[in-house]
Amino acid sequence: MINFSLAVFFLIITPGPGVLSVAGVGSAYDYKTGFRYILGLFVGTNLVALAVVSGLAAILLASPVLRAVLMFLSTFYLLFLAYKIATAGSDVSFSKSKTKPGLIAGILLQLINPKAYAVNTAMYTGFLIYPDSFALEVSVKFLIMNLIWFPIHVFWLYLGVSLKKLKLSQGLQSKINILMAFALVSVVCLALISSF
Repeated sequence: MINFSLAVFFLIITPGPGVLSVAGVGSAYDYKTGFRYILGLFVGTNLVALAVVSGLAAILLASPVLRAVLMFLSTFYLLFLAYKIATAGSDVSFSKSKTKPGLIAGILLQLINPKAYAVNTAMYTGFLIYPDSFALEVSVKFLIMNLIWFPIHVFWLYLGVSLKKLKLSQGLQSKINILMAFALVSVVCLALISSF
């Protein structure tokens, strides 16, 4: 169980579309908006987990056409977020649009987030804890993953809000934007490489 918990921690804390976008929401808006967005990500990641555990994801992703469409949509959306980050200028954020990201945006991001499927597949198919009881195995893993998932995302929100409060120079803020965009593009590239 300790190995499983450590694996979950390291897989979730590493920069991916979810945590990077949480930091972006925090730096662009505030805690209230960020928590609504995190709630959407939370619902979305648990929907992905249910799809993985039930086998629905395997059935859907067995179709090369559907898999290609989902990969295209997720790649397009994540590259769009990276573009918004990189071109935000001196604002450390991924978007300054009038429409604040919330519950629906979080859910949708996780449903097309390749890292969410990869993490859930790795976690639910590996690290056997209770090999004789599928229900207990899945229940314990859901509990552990969510207990680790939530505080990590709140931590990334805190980092985003903290960046906003620092009032960094425009040059440094622009460099941070480019670094965040590069990290997101790297995630997209890794997802594309792993799909071939």
